Amino acid sequence: MRRAWRAGALAWALTLCMIRLGLVRLRGPLTPLRRALWLQSASRGVLSSLGIRSSVQGTPPSHGLVVSNHLSYLDILIYSAVMPCAFVSKLEISRWPYFGVAARAGGTLFIDRSSRASVAAVGSEMTNRLKLPVPVLLFPEGTSTDGSQLLPFHTSLFQPAVAAGAPVTPAAVRYVISGGVPESELCWFGNAPFLPHLWKALGTPGFFAEITFGEPRTFSDRRIAAQSAREDVTAMRGTELFQGTTQ
Repeated sequence: MRRAWRAGALAWALTLCMIRLGLVRLRGPLTPLRRALWLQSASRGVLSSLGIRSSVQGTPPSHGLVVSNHLSYLDILIYSAVMPCAFVSKLEISRWPYFGVAARAGGTLFIDRSSRASVAAVGSEMTNRLKLPVPVLLFPEGTSTDGSQLLPFHTSLFQPAVAAGAPVTPAAVRYVISGGVPESELCWFGNAPFLPHLWKALGTPGFFAEITFGEPRTFSDRRIAAQSAREDVTAMRGTELFQGTTQ
């Protein structure tokens, strides 16, 4: 019954998202800030339909680069609900039904990490975005995990922040589930199919997300920035460091 009720609520929330997007378009050009504010409103509605609550420690930044660990697609909703921001996501998401359209409307930058040209193009666009009063949020592990370890951070997309002198804010997300259920039960990683995972999320009682923001810092070297951010995220998560940063 919980799943059925939430599934209906989710469908309605997603419909409202598109209606609100249409209204936003009627009011003028979709600037990065207006896109981020629309995504924030949409994410809050979707999280409510899923029964997911959240708490925040630290101060959400108003600009610069934010880097976080990555547990599932739910992270995007959780961070968006906390602060207006734009995401850097893998190219495959742009092709997802509905969610790809929503991500593009929200100002997401899509990257193909196997293409140097794509990395360079996204880096150039990040340079422009970092001048705006909308944070850019990056998951530098490059993929989602089960939360037990922090994967190496890719350093290339730290460079736009370094070059612009923009602050880099480390952030950590954690899932807390009632009844002592392990966090990994709601992490979406590896080759797990999307719909069965969403069905599981719809039926999960007492799902709580904790977000922690660290102190923003500026850096003169992208490798140092990545290493420092990774150490901070590890400390906030209390998880194990695994290997080192990557190029």
